[in-house]
Amino acid sequence: MVSPAVLLLVTVGAVCGKAAAERRLVYVTVLFRHGDRSPVKAYPTDPYQESAWPQGFGQLSQVGMKQHFELGQYLRSRYKGFLNDSYDRHEISVRSTDYDRTLMSAEANLAGLYPPTGQQVFEPGLKWQPIPVHTVPQSEERLLSYPLGNCPRYKQLMNETEHTEEFLNVTATYQDIIELVRNKTSLNKTNVESVWSVYDTLFCESRHNMSAPDWVTPDVMEKLRVLKDFGFQVTFGVYKQQEKSRLQGGILLGEIVKNLSKMAVPDPKQRLKFMMLSAHDTTVAALQASMNVFSGRQPPYASCQIFELYQDENGSSSVSLFYRNDSTVEPYPLQLPGCSLDCPLDEFVRITKSSISEDRNKECQVPSEGRDTEVIISLAVSGCLLLLLIALLLGVICWQREPMSNRGYHHVINQEVGEES
Repeated sequence: MVSPAVLLLVTVGAVCGKAAAERRLVYVTVLFRHGDRSPVKAYPTDPYQESAWPQGFGQLSQVGMKQHFELGQYLRSRYKGFLNDSYDRHEISVRSTDYDRTLMSAEANLAGLYPPTGQQVFEPGLKWQPIPVHTVPQSEERLLSYPLGNCPRYKQLMNETEHTEEFLNVTATYQDIIELVRNKTSLNKTNVESVWSVYDTLFCESRHNMSAPDWVTPDVMEKLRVLKDFGFQVTFGVYKQQEKSRLQGGILLGEIVKNLSKMAVPDPKQRLKFMMLSAHDTTVAALQASMNVFSGRQPPYASCQIFELYQDENGSSSVSLFYRNDSTVEPYPLQLPGCSLDCPLDEFVRITKSSISEDRNKECQVPSEGRDTEVIISLAVSGCLLLLLIALLLGVICWQREPMSNRGYHHVINQEVGEES
């Protein structure tokens, strides 16, 4: 005889199994940072200038290539059965910023995701096939490169951020390190936001077994790391985070939400399943900040933000977020504030709406001082013109009321009257 406890477990298992079977993955978007690279630049006293790097500054290293090849293999494993085993151009779309390191990262990733088999092998022994990666010129990039410039309101927000108590406290706490960097690097200007570049350069050099200067102790590197992370927080948060998001990462979030909503509507002609975006640490941070899930730490090389759209048999859709920032463990689930881990799509759209601008150009305009001055000047000019017009009207009225004898037309009027009679 089967005990009630066993029956209960069997029943629960059957229900859970049915629920799991009903939930079907229909669309995925992944955004990742490029892999390991050489420094973007060197400080003036740096012994390792651009000639010390095989391909120069800001270029993907072989370590970075391996990182993304491995990420591509992981994505192949994670989405086995969802994506075709072989490359299908209708299933995947790839976009990258127009930098060598992001374009090459996408290509290395695709090499791991789609190793050629069967008819797709065009050269025996070569486990690689060309797959298109789309981009736009850097000057035209408005989706994947942050922070975006040419926004007076964002510049104003950053200026206001520098006067917040938190920013001033961090500056005061780390003033000795900021001064040390200025003296040792011969940089003309160092502050909380710019000192990250020195940390980045030293970090890249240490990753490639280059000796650090004597002044770069473990304690100095740790303090520079804290300042570097705070620089990311300042750029996309700390002060008026939601408004900053509307002017920055909310642009990308809006595009992703639009695509998720579109893919949730069944369309037999729609074959796209996978959107791959290759970009930068600031892109990942900006996007996560716009959803209020940013940890405050710089996204590491090859870190990957994942959006998965699921659909139930009853037609309802949900979104699950995952963040892969460590290749040794499974991606971490992220919970959108105010929603469950498996967030219903309509709730996901509602919650993220406040971080998405409908008219960024309008919101980028500075609303206060400059425009107030223009309004005041315009009102003053308009007031003067109105007073002048009133004065002229009063003058005309007074002139018309003067006696004929005072106007100097007595002779002419008499002549006309005489003619008329």
